[in-house]
Amino acid sequence: MNIPLPTLITFILYLVGTLVIGVIAWRLTNNLSDYILGGRKLSASVTALSAGASDMSGWLLLGLPGAIYLRGMSEGVIGLGLVIGAYLNWKFIAPRLRVFTEKYGDSVTLPDYFENRFNDKTKALRVVSAAAILIFFTFYTASGLVAGATLFNHTFNMNYQMALWIGAVVIVSYTFLGGFLAVSWTDFFQGLLMLLALVVAPITAIYELGGWNETTLAIAQAQQTQSIYAHINPLDPFSGLTIIGGLSLLAWGFGYVGQPHILARFMAIDKVENMGTARRISMSWMIISLVGSILTGLVGIAYFQVHPELGLTELQSNSEAVFILMTQVLFNPWVSGILLAAILAAVMSTIDSQLLVCSSAITEDFYRSFFRKNASQNELVWVGRISVLILALIAIVIASDPNTRVLSLVSYAWAGLGSAFGPLVLLSVLWKRMNKFGAMAGIVVGAFTVIIWKQLSGGIFDLYEMFPAFILSLVSIVVVSLLTTPPEQALIDCFEDSDKALADC
Repeated sequence: MNIPLPTLITFILYLVGTLVIGVIAWRLTNNLSDYILGGRKLSASVTALSAGASDMSGWLLLGLPGAIYLRGMSEGVIGLGLVIGAYLNWKFIAPRLRVFTEKYGDSVTLPDYFENRFNDKTKALRVVSAAAILIFFTFYTASGLVAGATLFNHTFNMNYQMALWIGAVVIVSYTFLGGFLAVSWTDFFQGLLMLLALVVAPITAIYELGGWNETTLAIAQAQQTQSIYAHINPLDPFSGLTIIGGLSLLAWGFGYVGQPHILARFMAIDKVENMGTARRISMSWMIISLVGSILTGLVGIAYFQVHPELGLTELQSNSEAVFILMTQVLFNPWVSGILLAAILAAVMSTIDSQLLVCSSAITEDFYRSFFRKNASQNELVWVGRISVLILALIAIVIASDPNTRVLSLVSYAWAGLGSAFGPLVLLSVLWKRMNKFGAMAGIVVGAFTVIIWKQLSGGIFDLYEMFPAFILSLVSIVVVSLLTTPPEQALIDCFEDSDKALADC
């Protein structure tokens, strides 16, 4: 392998830093609540950036720029849907979920919350929701491993399988050690690094091309000379965009309210009064990052049109490498190493969160609930750590195909989680008449609609599966809840107490 020494040093320093954080967090992790939720002690800034970083993942630096490079600005509509969805999630769901999860049995996981919120003594809600988390998060985790392997493969000319294992070992190491605290602290710094990379890379490329006018001229030239742009205008957000395509991109915003790794940050903030500050920080980070990601894809069209010898052929086979190639050709190896570490940061910040959520589902929702009700806190923490290792191995198997694309894996997992849990979380904090039967219907209908819809194609089935699945899940919750026994008075009283606690904040 021909590895630039400065880039290698930068990578090693970055990886050592994350492991140091993991060791520090290890010393502060005393019980399962610490390992899963950090003892509900996150500050507003850490909550905000760790939520954003764990949300966006390698998709922000690989998947989205690659989609923009391939199909132009029309793919940027996804950003509009995400911004709207994220804002509504922060504004209306985050503070309520923080209060409700504490009021209903001090719940530390989503399945735990569902069981307590609806007083489900059968544990059916806990089992079904934990199973859905494990199924869809395994695919989500695999998408991150693909992104990490792509990074090592292109940066160090490393064999894909070797790159896959190296990335997995690093991420699993600090998640295994420090749990939620390690994940949240590293995500905070990784979020800052991602933001820096997405601001610096496109601005530098535009400067190298001679300004924005020259950049747009180069994009126009690419439209005339490259076959992939024969039927679209990369600068037109509506070029080639159908009604079904537009609805599919906007529908991504539905998913926020059902993502366990994001919702965990809301549950872990120290005080609900700090939620507004966290929202403003997170939304600012998100908007700047999305604009930078979209610009990276657009500017990549121009840059490699002007300099085809630097990577045009490679991008024709894998457009998701556009950010990697730009950082390698635009900057000296030291700066390039820092910016490429941002991709690893994006990958790590999501995988660690996903592994931790899956680990908590196994530990809290299966192991303690069904096998060892009186297990010690130390035992539960170690079960969580072992679960991280097992889940990572399964994700590695899924990610082992080098032709797998980050965006396709992310879209499937995002739809599955968003549809199974989104309507359920939404109504659980807004509608006191909802009951456990409606909750179960929402999970099952949402998850199975995604799975079935994904297998079909043509016509209406080209619509992103999130759109129909979310709506059908929402309707099923309302209909089944109204047709079955109302919730007991104690649950309604707790709902009203939670409302009052929010009003007093």
